[in-house]
Amino acid sequence: MSSLAEQLKTLLLEKSVRTGEFTLASGKKSDLYIDCRLTALDALGARLIGTVGFEKLTAYLSENNLTVDAIGGMTMGADPVSLAIGMESGVKNPASPLQVFTVRKEPKGHGRGRQIEGNFAEGQSIVVVDDVITTGGSTLQAIDVIEAAGGKVKLALVLVDREEGGRAAIEARGIPVLPLYTRSDLLG
Repeated sequence: MSSLAEQLKTLLLEKSVRTGEFTLASGKKSDLYIDCRLTALDALGARLIGTVGFEKLTAYLSENNLTVDAIGGMTMGADPVSLAIGMESGVKNPASPLQVFTVRKEPKGHGRGRQIEGNFAEGQSIVVVDDVITTGGSTLQAIDVIEAAGGKVKLALVLVDREEGGRAAIEARGIPVLPLYTRSDLLG
């Protein structure tokens, strides 16, 4: 693990990871709670997510001979992660940076009534993002919206995979999952 990846892991453990008894969004009980927003919305955390995430994404795309056009996922968890990686792509690849977008839980009730906001276009190859996956439900919901709008989801990038079945649920749809960290990485 690179020193930047170690720094990001340390920051996640300090700011975002808690042990105890918790009820998750899925309704499941867990001994682990991870609030990645505390790290992703931290200035240093965002820079580290951008750098580490872009490096890992670039390596994966190269190894699998893939290209992607845009990055985004379900608001709010995916937003700072997508933007940080998108910004790093603009620094490292200014001729062809990743476009960044966000997926609303429901179509907007006014204006153009969009469910996807930002720099998304039909036909683009997409990296769908989530901050944490447990069951994979919100990531799968974002994938459904993106595919219905004509996006081609090539992979899911997640900041933390809790290792509770979400990865398998997403991969069952034929979409590989690239976690920056897993529960095992963070807690041993």
